Amino acid sequence: MNFTDTLHKNPIFELVAHTARQQGVEAYVIGGFVRDLVMRRPSKDIDIVCIGNGIELARQVAKESKRENQIAIFKNFGTAMLQIGEWEVEFVGARKESYQRESRKPIVEEGTVTDDQNRRDFTINAMAISLNESNFGDLIDPFNGLKDIQKKNIRTPLEPAITFSDDPLRMMRAIRFASQLGFDIAPDTFDAITQMKERIEIVSMERITEELNKIILSPTPSYGFKLLFHSGLLSIIFPEMVALQGVETLEGKGHKDNFYHTLQVLDNVSKHSNDLWLRWAAILHDIAKPPTKRYDKKVGWTFHGHEDLGAKMTPGLFKRFKLPLNEKMRFVQKLVRLHLRPIALVKENITDSALRRLLFEAGEDLEGLMILCRADITSKNHDKVKRYIQNFDKVERKLHELEERDKLRNFQPVITGEIIMETFGLKPSKEVGDIKTILREAILEGEIRNEFAEAYGFMKETGRKMGLKVQKEIER
Repeated sequence: MNFTDTLHKNPIFELVAHTARQQGVEAYVIGGFVRDLVMRRPSKDIDIVCIGNGIELARQVAKESKRENQIAIFKNFGTAMLQIGEWEVEFVGARKESYQRESRKPIVEEGTVTDDQNRRDFTINAMAISLNESNFGDLIDPFNGLKDIQKKNIRTPLEPAITFSDDPLRMMRAIRFASQLGFDIAPDTFDAITQMKERIEIVSMERITEELNKIILSPTPSYGFKLLFHSGLLSIIFPEMVALQGVETLEGKGHKDNFYHTLQVLDNVSKHSNDLWLRWAAILHDIAKPPTKRYDKKVGWTFHGHEDLGAKMTPGLFKRFKLPLNEKMRFVQKLVRLHLRPIALVKENITDSALRRLLFEAGEDLEGLMILCRADITSKNHDKVKRYIQNFDKVERKLHELEERDKLRNFQPVITGEIIMETFGLKPSKEVGDIKTILREAILEGEIRNEFAEAYGFMKETGRKMGLKVQKEIER
């Protein structure tokens, strides 16, 4: 197969080919760009391997294109990155690698293009296209990567045990590519993952999480998680999720398998949002069901308080996975804590008070919460699901009507702590907090409007009942 016409459409390849000839080195496009070119997938990352000094070739390409200020050199890795328009072009010299068992850091030596292809993780990533004058555009595919793309197959170029022992992160990458591309993993490759799963423990959590997030963001993330589960990798990197799996039955009463339910919720969310953190909320929404599981003879299995415990577990899980402990974590934590609230409203006569509280607590994250809650409605009984969704539509309509009327999203009472302290001559104290709480509850219950005159009068009356005297009248 020859890609000459395709390469001519992008001036970068002519530039690199011309510079490599001037330098007297062979150069090839290799890896993911070639795979995506064959699969007609968009890609903005180009990997160039040359037989020689990759950094020196990058410097000369930068000089030829007058982009000396757009090159980044990583001497420790023997690579250079050059930004050319919207393209990120990485240059490296062809290498052969060997590994020591207790480390992912390879011993690197200069090699041929064949050596470089041998060290690649999968056949679909080991294809190269020549940029050399004698065979410009030719596909070099020693491991039948093209055939594996046609068969939708993930397979290692060398013996899988060697590939995974050298770099155990490749086990995660195999599952990530399968999940992203909708490919199968070859039986011997998957068997090697199951046999060598403990090797993942020498990989840093940052690298594991990077691959895990890509699985979470794939079109049908449940597929990747099922592969992680059946390979045994999930029990090592995320035992809390594995604990969700299984059904226990007592006196003829069983509960649903919360692992597969979670995967269904995750897939449901993925149909409506590409937000990584909303997908993490789907993963964690029932994470505390195993420790809260109880059996009651009258009602069967219960998981009381799993939403609150799950919210408490969220920061610890984020810390372990090296995920950000900022507003992203707080968003996930909030959705885990609130995920039952809208569903509970479906089951009862909806009061404005209950809706106000949900609006107040969800704030700007209401849309994400509603996507999660809709996704959480899973059942094999389609009529039951349809009925719940229709009721949920009513809840959403009422929420939007109330929001329009009361403007409660992220609302703050018009009476602040400063106003309370100034009115009654107080310093920061329990009394100030008590008055703020009573005032907030009165607004949420609809007893008073969140307007200054009405709320101020209510505050003064509340203070009087607590034995406080007005020291200063405040006007607005």
